[in-house]
Amino acid sequence: MSCQIIDGKAVAQKIREEIKKKTGELKKRGITPGLAVVLVGDDPASHIYVGLKEKACREVGFYSEIIKLPAGAAEEEVLKLVEELNKRPEIHGILVQLPLPKQVREEIIIPSVDPGKDVDGSHPFNMGRLFMGRPRVIPCTPYGCMKLIESAGYDLSGKHAVVVGRSNIVGKPMAALLLSRNATVTICHSHTRNLGTITREADVLVAAAGKANFIRGEMIKPGALVLDVGINRFPGGKVVGDVDFSSASRVAGMLTPVPGGVGPMTVAMLLMNTLKAVENNCEDVC
Repeated sequence: MSCQIIDGKAVAQKIREEIKKKTGELKKRGITPGLAVVLVGDDPASHIYVGLKEKACREVGFYSEIIKLPAGAAEEEVLKLVEELNKRPEIHGILVQLPLPKQVREEIIIPSVDPGKDVDGSHPFNMGRLFMGRPRVIPCTPYGCMKLIESAGYDLSGKHAVVVGRSNIVGKPMAALLLSRNATVTICHSHTRNLGTITREADVLVAAAGKANFIRGEMIKPGALVLDVGINRFPGGKVVGDVDFSSASRVAGMLTPVPGGVGPMTVAMLLMNTLKAVENNCEDVC
């Protein structure tokens, strides 16, 4: 069976070009989309991700700020910073990079972001709208996954979709988006029994467990569409996904690689959400 590799870099590039064009049109009206990223601590992966986001902002013509706080920053200091960013009119989008240090509680910081500037889609208000089927902003990684499915011309209606992972960032919103496209959805997690039996029934399989090479070829239904959300770094610098690419590519009908699959789409959708935040702001005040 021939497996189609879904090129996330190519799809993301097309989206960035569209964003760059719209940004140019906004600038003619005196509006420059602005994104602020708050980075607390010294997590190496977070620094890499933030650097990629800053570079992407420059490429499409956004204004961007990377605000770094030390690992020992108090929760009150982070809250004060977010409140200041909420009030700044040139900042249309705010992203608090996760994970946060232990003393800074995610459940306190994320809801403090203005829902209209929450470009990661993680504010309880925005998450609630998503699960009600009326999203205003969609979490970046699941949003990118849906765009990849669209790019492949795949019709989800009536298909059985299995999501491995139940995080608030990927698993749960991914399930909601698949449901919105009329798929029948199963969510698997660390307590799921007979995981391989369930994944082998999936027409669409989304791997978001955070475990390197966790999903192997024998766990995949022949011809299935497989989206690998995992990014796992080994000491030597090698990056692999949650799906064992070698064995999976011999079974799956369509498969996203790591790197070059979902990752570039996550950054592209962050830019898209920032652009939408600008447009929503214009609708609200213009």
